[in-house]
Amino acid sequence: MVHHTIKMKMSSAPSASSSSNVMRQGSPVRRDGIRCALRHAGVLVVLGLAACGSVPPTPTPTPEAAAPPPLTVPPAAAPVSAPAAPTATAPLDDSARAPVLTPAHPAWQSADAQPLPAALRRAGALWQPVRWAELPGWGRDTLHEAWNAWLRSCERPAPPWGALCADVRRLTLADETERHGWMMQRLQPYRVLAADGGNRPALLTGYYEPLLLASRERQGPYQTPLYAPPPALAQARGPWYSRQQIDSDPALQAQLQPLVWLADPLDALLLQIQGSGRLRVREPDGRESLVRLAFDAHNGHPYQSVGRWLLQRGEIREGTWEAIRAWADANPQRLNELLWVNPRVVFFREEPLSALDAQFGPRGAQGVALTPGRSVAVDRDAIPYGTPLWLVSDGPTARLQRLVLAQDTGAAIVGAVRADFFAGWGDAAYALAAGMKQPLQLWALWPRNAAPPAR
Repeated sequence: MVHHTIKMKMSSAPSASSSSNVMRQGSPVRRDGIRCALRHAGVLVVLGLAACGSVPPTPTPTPEAAAPPPLTVPPAAAPVSAPAAPTATAPLDDSARAPVLTPAHPAWQSADAQPLPAALRRAGALWQPVRWAELPGWGRDTLHEAWNAWLRSCERPAPPWGALCADVRRLTLADETERHGWMMQRLQPYRVLAADGGNRPALLTGYYEPLLLASRERQGPYQTPLYAPPPALAQARGPWYSRQQIDSDPALQAQLQPLVWLADPLDALLLQIQGSGRLRVREPDGRESLVRLAFDAHNGHPYQSVGRWLLQRGEIREGTWEAIRAWADANPQRLNELLWVNPRVVFFREEPLSALDAQFGPRGAQGVALTPGRSVAVDRDAIPYGTPLWLVSDGPTARLQRLVLAQDTGAAIVGAVRADFFAGWGDAAYALAAGMKQPLQLWALWPRNAAPPAR
């Protein structure tokens, strides 16, 4: 998901994609959920996000979407109010899990008795071999959720993972002890370090998928379009028209096909930053459909952060999404000025959501659907797609010791020990992703005796 999914991809450095959303209290437009741009009081919005965008994969036909619960579409525009801060939730805590496997188990003793291989190098990282006993919390994970993510990776396996996918599928119904033992037998853990071997500060952030109301037709409050890619984009030899040019030129707008209309221009901007989102769409006949808009292309202009622009001019004191919303509410006559700071426009494709598809996130850069809590975006120069990772992070939002899969990337996800954690969708996912900005340790789990990872 080109966090422009995305990542559909939250980050701490300037970027081109990732987004976020929140329920607005007092407004008839309900926003449940996900905003990969809001993290730790919204600092991410200012810095530019992880470009939650991914390389757009080939669409897979899906059955008709399940009918969503009834929802009232407001008949007229409602005043914009400041969004509520994410609801506090108990920290996600993996450290309290009971052991599944201990160092006394024969499978563990056999794995750690193997001689350590040589270190592996990639363009952006050094992989240092270690014993399983060096992985904090190893042997305690409930692997069934991670197995779902691994099965997704097996839909598009890269070497050397294809050779292991038959076993991964066979172990779908195995117990946790058998899964742990198989991994220790077949995989070698490597501590992921900076390319020069230094143990530099590392960062874990979070991203998620928004859920918004939309209309198929332009009506009432729904005046902001989200477009499919224009035919002329494929012939463009350089950047196509900017956001300001598109918004100001009816002739350009006539070349564009609106997929849906949103009620809030800032939501449209953030959905473009996120690169993907779920929409409850009111159709012309009054039916409601649940769809996903996924990143398809952009106009070739660089991403610019509206939050950073406001901060640099002293217009806001804090780089939070709440501050940006409040500024827009107080300065409605300057909204276009704010939006045009970011010349990049993202174009989408529409994907129906079946009941099964709705249980997973958008496709990440690997081309497979993301699994909440088990998919991460990484720097491809450090870690190839499809690699299982042991992730350890201890912070106020989450205490994580778990298996995850490298299935996405983001323009701001740069560095050997850098990851963006896909939290899912909905209010709980929003709160988790919004608060996640904490230290990180990563171990890559690579097949024993396999060729070193390319690149």
